[in-house]
Amino acid sequence: MDAVHLRLLRDLRDRGSVAAVAAAQHVSASAVSQQLAALQAHVPVPLTTRRGRTLALTPAGEALAAAGTRVDEALIAAREAVGAFLDARDRPVRVSAFHSAALALFGPLLRELEETPPVHFSDADVAHRHFPGLTADHDIVVAHRLAHDEPWPADRVATVPLLEEPLDIALPATHPLARRGELRSVDLADERWVSVHDGFPLAGVLDHLAAHVGRPLDVAHRINEFSVTAEVVRAGAAVAVMPRITATPLAVDGLVLRPLADLALVRHVDALARPDALAYSAVRRVLTALRTVSARAAGGSVST
Repeated sequence: MDAVHLRLLRDLRDRGSVAAVAAAQHVSASAVSQQLAALQAHVPVPLTTRRGRTLALTPAGEALAAAGTRVDEALIAAREAVGAFLDARDRPVRVSAFHSAALALFGPLLRELEETPPVHFSDADVAHRHFPGLTADHDIVVAHRLAHDEPWPADRVATVPLLEEPLDIALPATHPLARRGELRSVDLADERWVSVHDGFPLAGVLDHLAAHVGRPLDVAHRINEFSVTAEVVRAGAAVAVMPRITATPLAVDGLVLRPLADLALVRHVDALARPDALAYSAVRRVLTALRTVSARAAGGSVST
């Protein structure tokens, strides 16, 4: 059993299939299968199981993958302790964020870092359960969840809170409700809505709102990109739930945001990272800067 095999097991957990692992490593699926077989030969309990056509981890495999993360973390920390990475200020750090967070944070983050270390950005808005898996390809993943969503899996990723972001109702400026400073749920029961696609974090907000008013809402459009949603709202076709902080640049030119007085709507914006990624000084520097610009966006200070 070695660190390479343990890393392979972790990749299978995060990527979901042997084919995806092989594609990421630029090797054949049979090569991946052979390495998994070599690892299994040293372990007396099954590490993988078939689920239809997909190879998945057993509970023992999940536990060993989590242990492998700690092995990599210790190895990198040991190298750092003797200075192998202390001067690696040019190591690129890979950062992924969902769209509205990328819009609000990527520019300020670049200015905060002043090109050291270099950052490679990617935008990825996925269903709640898929955010931890993005850490297979990125050092830091900016993810979001609602208060009632499952917490991020502590055995897979380290979680650093960035924002607790209120969610408001986006209205066209010409809407009669736009004249009010705040709204109540019942005011919105008969509106047409823009929602995100099922499975994405903010889809649960309208379910919560519908339960509060006691009847289903009329969801006319399903759009994940807030800039597109903003255009639909401006046109007067529907109203929507939008985040107060990261969507502020969109609340112009005929669109307004109004809070709900009788229902607390909030989403948590977090940075996810594998513990072994955090052993790199460059990753920790980017994460510190990310916390700084997030606090600045929220109009506060960095929490400790």
